[in-house]
Parts: sequence; C-alpha cells; structure tokens
Amino acid sequence: MGKEKITRGNASQFFVAGELCRRGYSAVVTLGNTPNTDVLCSNIEGTKFVHIQVKTFVPGNRTCSVGMKAEKDFGDNFFWVLAGIPEPDSKSGNEYYIIPSSEMSKNIRRGHQAWLESLGKKGQKHNDNAVRAVDLPPRKSNSGWDISEYRDRWDLLEQKLKA
Repeated sequence: MGKEKITRGNASQFFVAGELCRRGYSAVVTLGNTPNTDVLCSNIEGTKFVHIQVKTFVPGNRTCSVGMKAEKDFGDNFFWVLAGIPEPDSKSGNEYYIIPSSEMSKNIRRGHQAWLESLGKKGQKHNDNAVRAVDLPPRKSNSGWDISEYRDRWDLLEQKLKA
C-alpha cells in the first residue's frame, strides 16, 4: 500500500471524527486498536455509542473498496462511512456516505452474488475472490444498489446517539 493511500486513509478517519465533534458528539479515532471500528462515537453523556468503519476513496473514482467484512452485519449501532477525500490541490470538498451495517452487508452480498452469476467480458464465468467494492454515484451496482441516498446522512448516526 502506497504512503499516499495510507495517509489519505488516516486523514479520512480524523475528518469523520472531526465532523462528529463539530455536530456536538464525542468521537475518537481508535488508531487500529479496536477491531472493525475506526471511529468510536458517543453522545456527550457517554450513554449511547456508535461504531464506525471508515473507507476512503478519491472523489471521481468509480468504486470504493470495502473488503469481505462488509458482508457481515455488525448490528444496529455499526455504520460504514465512505469518505471521499479529494487530492490536496483540488477545489472539491469532502464527500461522505453514511451507510448502516445492515444495508451494507445485504447489498454487498447481493452484489457479489450477482457478479458471480454474470459472465465476464469474454463470456467466461467469474471466479470467486475477496474483492468487495461499492459503486459510487452516479454508478449503481450490478444488483441495482445506488448509495446516493446515503450522502451526508449524519442523521442516521445522530438517531442512535440521542440520549
């Protein structure tokens, strides 16, 4: 993994935590010390929590890699945040897609199954592999999933954090 990809991924975790703090919550970056959780966020009282897995992409890319663990539903208080972090010289802002774990797992499993059942460019069967990715707007997945509805849906996290 290239140095730029690592630093962009680190930055995206801090951007997500910063956005949650800006909205009045307590958010910490786990620095890899908590399995499946990049950002742990609570209400100020510390009585409600959400776990966030952050995946990074460059805005304008066609997909965002999420890995096989995206097929697992980690529960109601687990979210994926796909964070679009632009190149340093870009005038574009950050993009965020906040997706509940249940939606991510269901759609990643369905999309991978649809891909396995379809034929490749030369008419060959696809071989199973560990690659799992989310198609980014304006694209839709081969199963028809469109994540546009999750753009800037911080309210989905906030519902879980209300005291």
